[in-house]
Amino acid sequence: MPSPLDDLLQRAEHYAEFAMRQMGRVPPAMMAHSPGGLLFFMPEKMGDERAKDNFANAARLITLAHDASAVVMVLEAWMKVAAPGETLDPKEPPSEALDRREVVVLAGETREAKKQKFLPIIRTDAGDFFGFGESDVPQFDNFQGRFTEILAPHPPAQAMQAKARLLLKAMGITDSDLQGEARWS
Repeated sequence: MPSPLDDLLQRAEHYAEFAMRQMGRVPPAMMAHSPGGLLFFMPEKMGDERAKDNFANAARLITLAHDASAVVMVLEAWMKVAAPGETLDPKEPPSEALDRREVVVLAGETREAKKQKFLPIIRTDAGDFFGFGESDVPQFDNFQGRFTEILAPHPPAQAMQAKARLLLKAMGITDSDLQGEARWS
């Protein structure tokens, strides 16, 4: 039986493939394993830096409110990897690099471990989704950014869960908004 994190990574990959085949893109999403079952959340928009921060913060509140034990963030991104012996230019955004790669990033974590999976997107000459390629990206021992450290380092107290639920309610995110797996399974 797979661990909750491995189960989420498998579900996230299924979601990514479904989305690519249906829409040609992967809307960002969060999946979490909680005592009440699977949580699934998609932000309404991700057009700017503030929206990205809002999504990451909403994911943190959701995992806190529902005492999640594992979470996976699903994100389509441009990636640039340094060639052996080379270093990356930190000033060049991957989206502007000539040798960039289009990938879906699955960034998963529990309180004990972190796992990432990169799904290289293969497109036809016409730009349609063909499939995912094999990733040659090694597992990273250090993964940083706004979409990491989504889980609190310790299980939340009930008072903290209640506060997080109030904040989510104020943001317009209800428990029924978190039950979306049926839309893509």
